[in-house]
Amino acid sequence: MESMGLNPSFWKRRKVLITGHTGFKGSWLSLWLQKLGAQVSGYALEPPTEPNLFQLADVPKGMISLLGDVQNFQQLCSFILAQQPEIIIHGAAQALVRRSHDEPLLTYATNVLGTANVLESVRRNKSVRVVIVVTSDKCYENREWLWPYRENEPLGGSDPYSSSKACAELVTAAYRDSFFPLEKLEEHGVAIATVRAGNVIGGGDWAQDRLVPDIVRAMSTGRPVRVRHPAAIRPWQHVLEPLRGYLMLAERLHQDGRRFSGAWNFGPDSGDAKPVQWVVETMAELWGAIAGWQQETGEHMPEAEILSLDSTKARKVLGWEPEMSLTTALEWTVEWYRAFHRNENLQRLTLEQIDRYESLFVCDPKASHQERL
Repeated sequence: MESMGLNPSFWKRRKVLITGHTGFKGSWLSLWLQKLGAQVSGYALEPPTEPNLFQLADVPKGMISLLGDVQNFQQLCSFILAQQPEIIIHGAAQALVRRSHDEPLLTYATNVLGTANVLESVRRNKSVRVVIVVTSDKCYENREWLWPYRENEPLGGSDPYSSSKACAELVTAAYRDSFFPLEKLEEHGVAIATVRAGNVIGGGDWAQDRLVPDIVRAMSTGRPVRVRHPAAIRPWQHVLEPLRGYLMLAERLHQDGRRFSGAWNFGPDSGDAKPVQWVVETMAELWGAIAGWQQETGEHMPEAEILSLDSTKARKVLGWEPEMSLTTALEWTVEWYRAFHRNENLQRLTLEQIDRYESLFVCDPKASHQERL
């Protein structure tokens, strides 16, 4: 099946609600959906960092935004009822591994109970037709295999963040089987999927303890990059790659919920699963930094040495495949942060990068869903 893009006509005036829209991935997704003409609403905590993409790219200007916690069921449910979305993309999460060690209860409450609150809100509202729950590549029981993980591999997680994402997968599956079973899809009308992506990179991420923001902070001040695990291999990809997968999946779920419900991996090509050291050195070369990197000494929390995703299902069934090499993704990321340091218009640049990305894949705005399937 050849690579396909998005159907812009599907998204025109479509009501879409995003949880976690103030975060890095949520801001990119919100801006892209606005560009596609969707009626976007968002529910999330305040932006998690300062600076942040949400404000720098003026994301809230084109959407309805409510600050709230997914742990607050009544507020969340009332907001969904008021917005009457047809599609929900649930991305709100405590997304940092190290913070999950410091605040495990917050991590489980947000990632597990928060997911249950979203799904229970859907159960009590009648407008929703598609739900996509964003989990993580770390939801798998990592056995340090050399080969990538498939959607049917066992779930697990040796740290609170990873296990909370595995729990979110189980909660979603239980809600789907109990309240939105596929055999009764015509009755309830709700199709649900979970999505697992690799380590996403791109402009506008300032999270602590994430490699690319750490690199940018160091290079912009002329300091060497401090690296904990230089040999660790991760499935790196530009943030737009999995987001396109989520949007393609939402279109297909709306059309054929039985076929497209379930779990989906959206990872990079196997050649883009690179060691941390390679990413640091490549990005330093692109930036023109001369300070290099240093390995941190002392005790560190344990981390997997190798983790990668098998996206065969997305390629063969959905028609999605990566369009951008890791080198290109790093080039775009450096371009974005250099523009930030030059005080350029970051909404314009972010939208330009989305335009450039859209030009990489096939997109026929006149194609019907049946033609594209």
